[in-house]
Amino acid sequence: MLFVLSFIFGAIVGSFLNVCIFRIPAGKSIAYPPSHCPKCDSPIRGYDNIPIISYLILMGKCRNCKERISFRYPLVEFLTALFSLATMIMFGPSVAYLIYFAFVASLIVITFIDLDHQIIPDIISLPGIPLGFLASFVLPEITYKESLIGIVIGGGLLLLVAIGYEFIAKKEGMGGGDVKLLAMIGAFLGWKGALFTIFSGSLVGTIVGVTMMVAQGKDSKYAIPFGPFLSMGALLYLFFGEPIIYWYLGII
Repeated sequence: MLFVLSFIFGAIVGSFLNVCIFRIPAGKSIAYPPSHCPKCDSPIRGYDNIPIISYLILMGKCRNCKERISFRYPLVEFLTALFSLATMIMFGPSVAYLIYFAFVASLIVITFIDLDHQIIPDIISLPGIPLGFLASFVLPEITYKESLIGIVIGGGLLLLVAIGYEFIAKKEGMGGGDVKLLAMIGAFLGWKGALFTIFSGSLVGTIVGVTMMVAQGKDSKYAIPFGPFLSMGALLYLFFGEPIIYWYLGII
């Protein structure tokens, strides 16, 4: 029952994350007005706003204008529900669950906003840095020293990479949003998590980037958002970090 409730809770939070993903880049309030159809602006009734289920009942269409509703909405709700369940399985009903699920939820918002607009909103990453540091005082998985070093290494390492690339290539290759995001990740996961994130995110990002450039006939100037890959690396560390590290150490 606890796992079922965590899944339902995650789906509800995912519905709110959809609002954040859509409204934050537009500079709109995430609290007002209430949920409405993006096509006809008609208010969405409570029984049409049940996460995942309402989309299936309405067959992906607005009840009023019958226009197609993006599959993105139930996808975000389902992903958030799965991550809520995974976090509950890993940490149980605890403060750690609440903190790390909030962290995961922020990464989901950042990922989809970066995919859509190639920006990482400061309103999420900047407050996340001190919040992650404060969380280290109550989380048994990380100490405040590890969190502080994670902030310095996470933000500092990526900043050096960005400065070095700009110096060599004479152009900006990485935005400040990525630096702030990795600093936030370091605050929540510590210095080991920051290093794991930068290396795994870079590896996956390079593979995906090269594949996309070859498939679409683009050159090396093709812009690919890095935030989703950093978020992916952070999630890999949170849920599978130790097994992956032990496996890697065993093959070198």
